[in-house]
Amino acid sequence: RDLVRSRGLGDVYKRQVSTQSTGSEVKKSYALANKILGDIVKVTPSSKVVGDFAQFLVANRFTSREEVEAKAGTLDLPSSVIEFLQGKIGVPEIYGLPEPFTTNVLSAKGLAPYKGEHLPPFNFDALKKDLKAKYETYKFREVDFVSAALYPKVFKEYLDFTATYGDLSALPTQYFILPMTPGEELSWEMEKGGVQIVKFTAVSNGIDANGQRTVFFEVNGQPLSIQVVDKKTLSSEIQQREAADPTNPGSIGAPMNGVVVEIRQEPGRSVSAGTPLLVLSAMKMETVVSSPVGGKIAKLNVRVGDQVKTGDLLCLVELPK
Repeated sequence: RDLVRSRGLGDVYKRQVSTQSTGSEVKKSYALANKILGDIVKVTPSSKVVGDFAQFLVANRFTSREEVEAKAGTLDLPSSVIEFLQGKIGVPEIYGLPEPFTTNVLSAKGLAPYKGEHLPPFNFDALKKDLKAKYETYKFREVDFVSAALYPKVFKEYLDFTATYGDLSALPTQYFILPMTPGEELSWEMEKGGVQIVKFTAVSNGIDANGQRTVFFEVNGQPLSIQVVDKKTLSSEIQQREAADPTNPGSIGAPMNGVVVEIRQEPGRSVSAGTPLLVLSAMKMETVVSSPVGGKIAKLNVRVGDQVKTGDLLCLVELPK
């Protein structure tokens, strides 16, 4: 529930609760995603693949398998789904990858199946030396080096996060996804016998010249406050973004809510259908947005760090005359 809300799909979940529906849009989309992907075994990371795909279907209002498969070559699917179709997390032994969906998606994007049966030996000694040099204060375990080898980007983000905020592993997961509400309390054990109880009391109405608000809270009954940058207010232009024109195939909109983390093209450059334009990220789910048509990039409507909503104009590709 919290993850769905954090990705801008709270209205869908709210409709389910208010109608007491047992077949919510989210649940139906999960079942649909599962069927399209071949009813795969749900373990990490395959469960994430199905979950990401389901939320993509909800955000883009897909309700039928036929519609999704018919548009397979034009969909900007989450990266986890693309990597699954390439075989990067393995190939289901009995039924294999779903066809013709897999071929249609990969061929449209100019991607080939992943050949991982002959991977070169991995140099763990070099990895350990590099990580220990960069993160001198972090107490590495052997399992950390395995995580770094399997998921280098995610593990680096984790190390950078802990270097800034410290070890927050004792905090309940939900508070990494959604904020606390006034009056809400949480507690965790810092050390054996040392429990910290934090209560969120209030937040100031206005922001200061630096775009900060004052957050008031209590720690074990002691009133405290801290200045926090209000990113939502500073990026209020998000609500005013130009919408993509659904009647123009070159008007490319955001497939779902997220943050622009990478831009791969620039205005004036010629692209072909399937050319990657930029990358969106939402709660570790990355989506590569590709051009559905060939032409010249007339306009890039976003920059790295911008937050966008589903349907916001990302890029305008001018079709050949």
